[in-house]
Amino acid sequence: MAGPLEGGASGVHGHRQADESLLDDEKSMLGNDPGGMLRATASAGAQVREAAALAAETDLSMLADEGRPRAVVVAGIGTAGLTGSILSTVAGPRCPVPIIGHRSPGLPGWVGAADVVIAVSASGRSPEALAAAEAAARRGARLVAVGNPDSELEAMAARARAPFFPVPRRAPARASLWGLAVPVLLAARAIGLVKVNEADLAETATRLDADAERCRPGADSFVNPAKALALGLAGSIPIVWGSSPLATVAARRFADTLAANARYPVMAGALGEAGRGRVGLLDGVFGGLAESSRDIFADPDADETGATRLRLVLFRDGGLNPEDDADEPIAVEERRADAVQTLAERRGVRCDVLTAEGGSALERLASLTAVPDFASLYLALAHGLDPMAVPAISEMKELSNPLPEGMQ
Repeated sequence: MAGPLEGGASGVHGHRQADESLLDDEKSMLGNDPGGMLRATASAGAQVREAAALAAETDLSMLADEGRPRAVVVAGIGTAGLTGSILSTVAGPRCPVPIIGHRSPGLPGWVGAADVVIAVSASGRSPEALAAAEAAARRGARLVAVGNPDSELEAMAARARAPFFPVPRRAPARASLWGLAVPVLLAARAIGLVKVNEADLAETATRLDADAERCRPGADSFVNPAKALALGLAGSIPIVWGSSPLATVAARRFADTLAANARYPVMAGALGEAGRGRVGLLDGVFGGLAESSRDIFADPDADETGATRLRLVLFRDGGLNPEDDADEPIAVEERRADAVQTLAERRGVRCDVLTAEGGSALERLASLTAVPDFASLYLALAHGLDPMAVPAISEMKELSNPLPEGMQ
């Protein structure tokens, strides 16, 4: 009787196989992306420019006139929720007020008139953002709303006489990260919490454009970093760690897109936390323990056993913000990243390293998200999956949402 890893193309092992040839035929590949996720992801630079232009038309005088708040709460879920982490990492450790990401309905009990609430929803109708906006208005907190125009969220902001940043929805939220993040940053700039200027936005958009060009569908795997990363991850269990707070935001973003687009199980987090226990995965049954059973004379690039292995993706950020206190935390993070790479190498665990580039925190973050975003799409396409269609997400929404009125 065949074992669980001996089923061939029709067995469990066959379902894990990625077909590199599916990424070589641009016409066929685009045919497997009927929703246009590759095109939407390539629009990241345009999203930055459009969001900045639309934000310039939004009246933020009332928000700025009341001065610095006690705290800022960014309310949303999924990609919208990630904007709070982006704001926190761009603001940096010297931000004068706490920035809290809130991913549940409503608001923490302490939020009141002294605080600012930024409610974010790509659709303009997520229960989490709507409940947060309603609670903010009821408690007298300053409210800012970001989302799809002509939506319930915009109507709620209008009733509260609160600023609303329109983000026209042209793709799923996970392909609209920059359209949602830029308004959050500019709202925070209006109350003096971040120093994002027009040059930072322009350089970030240019960086995203350049990476989209490098990762274009017509570029072969040996010159396309996203295709190369996707094929390296194929059939593995990805472990994605960030060496700094900024890099960790990018790592968690990659985990989200790998799960949603490519349907891969992923573990992600901060490298500092990993060193307190999760680095032990490298010695486990998917790491060094599996490596110890291999034939020492076998081709190191061949996987004759068909065993699922860990694949480490390390996001590194050696950039130093002039506003930070010192470079010692950076040095500690870099030494830790070097150590983890060495540990992985000793155990035969493959490791991909992505290093941040750029001057501002915003551009460095963009440099760590563009290639992984495309990689998650190419990994889906290499498995013959449509990266936009995720039936389980639709079914979960149907099962968890209450029945329409009159049908209960």
